[in-house]
Amino acid sequence: MSFVLIHGAGFGANCWDELIPHLNTQALAVDLPGRGTRVDVGLRAITLADCADAVREDVEAKDLRDVVLVGHSFAGVTVPRVLDLLPDRIRHVVLVSAVVPPDGSRVLDQVDPGVRDLVEQSIAGGVYHQTRAGAAAMLCNDMDEATAASTLGRLADDSAALLSEAVDLSGYKREIPRTYVHLTRDQCYVEELQQRSIALLRPDVIDLDTGHMAMISAPAELATVLNAIHG
Repeated sequence: MSFVLIHGAGFGANCWDELIPHLNTQALAVDLPGRGTRVDVGLRAITLADCADAVREDVEAKDLRDVVLVGHSFAGVTVPRVLDLLPDRIRHVVLVSAVVPPDGSRVLDQVDPGVRDLVEQSIAGGVYHQTRAGAAAMLCNDMDEATAASTLGRLADDSAALLSEAVDLSGYKREIPRTYVHLTRDQCYVEELQQRSIALLRPDVIDLDTGHMAMISAPAELATVLNAIHG
């Protein structure tokens, strides 16, 4: 049994560093294309299918089975593609304030208007580049100064095309149990949008009183949730 951790937009696998020591079994944190171990992949050509393939490659390389698949934020649109690629290896899906827009829509269309301006200002030349000030406002509202600095130091450029690609949620039709971790102080994927995602998925719901980057600001609390699901 193991956890497979998929990061959201603007980060790499190292966003899970604080969480992993609290987990009660092995954990694989995947770098999606364009950052970390896959930094050699050009950002402008990345698709959601590429992201799912990266997860499949890492899971198959370690021959992981009986997986609890954990997706944070933007990973909500990567997870269903992974479910289609690896249905027999995954026994539970956990979505942490995950973006799940209507099937066939674009993630950019679902961004809260108050956040969308920051996102659109961060796109240039096919690359999504978050400024530290913008990211601090969206991601660090529940952090002390040192934790916020550590978080912002891990920001990574991302593919702007992923925000505009039509999403395919067909993988969520599979009969794999799922839990949504609702973050009550999230200023990035705000309350209304989390509730829309929950309504689309009809998952079990667990509340955590944190901001968007719960794996950094409250790793022990998030690990308690994950460990209980893992069993």
